[in-house]
Amino acid sequence: MPVGPATGDTVYEPVPLWAKIPHGIWLREATSVAVDSADRVYVFNRGNMPVLVFDPDGNVVDMWGNDTPYLGTELYEDPYGNIQPRWRGCRFTRPHAVTVDHEDHLWLVDDVGNTITKTDRAGTALLTLGTGEPSGFQSGEPFNRPTDVAICPRTGDVFVTDGYGNSRVHHYDAAGRHLASWGTPGTDPGSFSLPHALTLADDDAVVVCDRENHRVQVFSRTGDFRTTWHAHKAVAVCTTGTGPDTRLYVAEQGPPPIQHGVPGIGHKIRVFDTAGHEITRFGADLPGESPTSFNWLHSIAVDSAGDVYAAEVSYVEVGSKLTPPRELISLRKWRRVPG
Repeated sequence: MPVGPATGDTVYEPVPLWAKIPHGIWLREATSVAVDSADRVYVFNRGNMPVLVFDPDGNVVDMWGNDTPYLGTELYEDPYGNIQPRWRGCRFTRPHAVTVDHEDHLWLVDDVGNTITKTDRAGTALLTLGTGEPSGFQSGEPFNRPTDVAICPRTGDVFVTDGYGNSRVHHYDAAGRHLASWGTPGTDPGSFSLPHALTLADDDAVVVCDRENHRVQVFSRTGDFRTTWHAHKAVAVCTTGTGPDTRLYVAEQGPPPIQHGVPGIGHKIRVFDTAGHEITRFGADLPGESPTSFNWLHSIAVDSAGDVYAAEVSYVEVGSKLTPPRELISLRKWRRVPG
């Protein structure tokens, strides 16, 4: 049975070395994570096998997304101008986000590929949104480096944050027909500075992480602004519960370079109610590789036991800048203990 809502007494403890990655699988960084109805954990990553599927104990039970995972790497220029290695043969240009919907279908966001692919659990493509070609920068038209997707369980409607090259949320019906879009670049309510992630609360409210505005914004399903609250570089959000038991788990990234080393700024997962009141939080005051820390949060998911999974872009943001560059931990589990 699913656990009740998190409270101020709820405690989360890290599970060190949770993910048992088979030798020969290179998890350069786990960009995103999602959980299905059987508590299988899907990790969309930038290594040689884009989709890894784990059981709750961290064992790999399935993998797909590259039919030739042993061809090695090639260099490419990422969207930030950095020369990076990527594995040959992958179906996705640059994995960014994964969502599991109410029917256990997966929705995979390829930001540089400018597509969103719906698949079954085995990876068979069922629907694709986007042509693969970017729309005009900040044109508002789908897509220019989309970031995340959320599905309404009641209607099957699809909501997309189009964040890196746009400042929009797009709304589609279950068949993939575009219905509407909202948002403009800016800092006013209803505007965005990199809408990076979203979720639905009670099938009614669209909750958006407006990352570079350091806030969460809440809208109706038709885009009417409702409320907002502060969260430092809000990068990811997921929902548990319904009605007064609804909880929003929000991941915060760390400070800008000028404040690196300053404690207590970001690097946390915070739990809110739907009004933006903080319930609890966890994570250390400074980044790191220890089990109690985060390096650079990017995605979160919660299973039926209330356990939390976190994916981090730790190679792009940290490991690639080390001398020599190296892979860092990018996939973590925190177990909910009584409370």
